[in-house]
Amino acid sequence: MLSFLRSNAGPFLASEVSVDLGTANTLIYVKGRGIVLNEPSVVALDADTREILAVGLEAKKMLGRTPAGINAVRPLKDGVIADFEVTEKMLRDFLKRVLRNRLMPIRPKVLISVPSGITEVEKRAVRDSAESAGAKEVYLVPEPMAAAIGVGLPVETPTGNMVIDIGGGTTEIAVIALSGIVSDISIRVGGDEIDEAIQHFLKKDYNIVIGEPTAEQVKMTIGSAYQSVNGDEVMDVKGRDVVTGIPKTVRVNSAEIRDAIQEPIMAVVDAVRQALERTPAELASDIVDRGIVMTGGGALLRGLDSLLRENTNLPINVDEEPLTCVVRGTGRILDDPDKYRGVLVLSGRN
Repeated sequence: MLSFLRSNAGPFLASEVSVDLGTANTLIYVKGRGIVLNEPSVVALDADTREILAVGLEAKKMLGRTPAGINAVRPLKDGVIADFEVTEKMLRDFLKRVLRNRLMPIRPKVLISVPSGITEVEKRAVRDSAESAGAKEVYLVPEPMAAAIGVGLPVETPTGNMVIDIGGGTTEIAVIALSGIVSDISIRVGGDEIDEAIQHFLKKDYNIVIGEPTAEQVKMTIGSAYQSVNGDEVMDVKGRDVVTGIPKTVRVNSAEIRDAIQEPIMAVVDAVRQALERTPAELASDIVDRGIVMTGGGALLRGLDSLLRENTNLPINVDEEPLTCVVRGTGRILDDPDKYRGVLVLSGRN
């Protein structure tokens, strides 16, 4: 199963790539070159012909700003493929960017991280999408396992390691030992749900409608899960008045946003508690000593580590680069296949 990982392809003929196919962002690692792509998982299409107009960052700039003839869409929802055709086109574009070769076309062998809680049908959708995009072979690895490897945890040892990976569409919580997931919980709550909660709050309390990019900006600027010792911050938010239809600006503070996002945040906290309750006693003692590692874009939400620390009484550590943990982990699997042979799953046909 791991023979494809042992090729000696040079850095510009590399045919071994790993993909963190995320709801919010897609990252690609090429063996011998490192992380070569980090783009939003957004595609802009011609509304009539379905022709691709833009992919990635250029397409994200169009969200909420397109005329009737253009659709800017996110083909993944809750960590899984919602639009197979568009996902295939997006993957094809990304792979073409990173595997440009003047001598011969490359059909790469691809390792893709997937949420640990997805169904067999959803796994097949990932595999089929990658194969349609030009992949020669497709292998899968659970996202929390890849995240744990990415932050350098000794997943192959008997020691218990706990990871919370909060992405755009899902939150993955896993206890890992001996290259396997001992217990895990996957909930379809992530950054997208926090953005939606902010949009709902502003519409309900301030009668203004804002788009996804604005909600994300509010979250990143004044969003928090725990009250800061520095006091609350304020931010001017521009949107469209629900009643008059006229653009207007309102001023909101971080305390209001913190209250608005309580539901998705507490869903994450509850999931962490459930995962701890399911953890075998011997591994639980390891977690008491080692703590819990947070990865993913959601780990950047201010105060979330403090809130989890308060609710679990355990050390919570946030990785220095939480957005790249998963793709770094898949890259390490490519670089050292013998060490991580137990974590891969061949995406075979039923």
